[in-house]
This record gives sequence, C-alpha cells and structure tokens, in this order.
Amino acid sequence: APQKMTLQDVPRAFPTVDVPDHAHYTIGVVILIVGITGTLGNFLVFYAFCRSRSLQTPANILIINLAISDLLMSITQSPVFFTSSLYKHWIFGEKG
Repeated sequence: APQKMTLQDVPRAFPTVDVPDHAHYTIGVVILIVGITGTLGNFLVFYAFCRSRSLQTPANILIINLAISDLLMSITQSPVFFTSSLYKHWIFGEKG
C-alpha cells in the first residue's frame, strides 16, 4: 500500500515566518471589510438585475454570472480567512 506523505517528510516544503500579531489582525480586518463589501455589492448587482427588465439583456448575463461567482467567493472564503487570521493559524484541520 502506498504511504501517505506528510509535511514532516519534506523539510522546508512550506517555510513559515514569524509574523507579528498585529499583522494577522490587520489582514483579518481588511479581509472582513472586503468580504462584507463584496457580499453587499454583488448582492445589489444581482438584485438590480432581477428587478429591472431593461438590464436583463444577453450581454448583462455575463456580468450577473461574475457577480454571482464573486458573491459566492465572498460568502465562503472571507469568513474562513478572517477566522484563521484571528487565531493566527489554520484551524480547520488537514482536510479543511
């Protein structure tokens, strides 16, 4: 049976750097602001598209697809990154 390689098997595969606590918190706050802004902004684009018949053109469907993709990215990734920044390490385990 093949053996599973771990991070300890490959030295310096992912080098770490000591980062000051305030850098983690600053990045976390910035990501939180970006996540909230992205969520609200893309939701408003989607809402305006659905409410206005004049915006529902084939060309705008590309913009709505991008807005929905970005909305899902903001909803799923910002909280994970923000939480990891507050704890100053990845807290979701190896599978996460």
